[in-house]
Amino acid sequence: MGESNTDTSVPSEHGRYTIRVKGHLDRRWAEWFEGLTFTHEPAGTTLLEGPLADQAALHGVLTKLRDLGLPIVSIQTLDSEA
Repeated sequence: MGESNTDTSVPSEHGRYTIRVKGHLDRRWAEWFEGLTFTHEPAGTTLLEGPLADQAALHGVLTKLRDLGLPIVSIQTLDSEA
């Protein structure tokens, strides 16, 4: 007997993320990263921050970072009420 997935706890709204990568990502790539803001940090890292539509969009950003050869330092979700 098949079971259906009735989990309704998954939020349908956009998630906000911060993704920190090693190195300073040139701002010319900003359009390629779906409107995420870039902050160059003194420690030689770049912080990308902003909303992503869903997990597929997050994976898309991570794939682009991989394709550019940028090591990912951290990924965080931000509380939407913050």
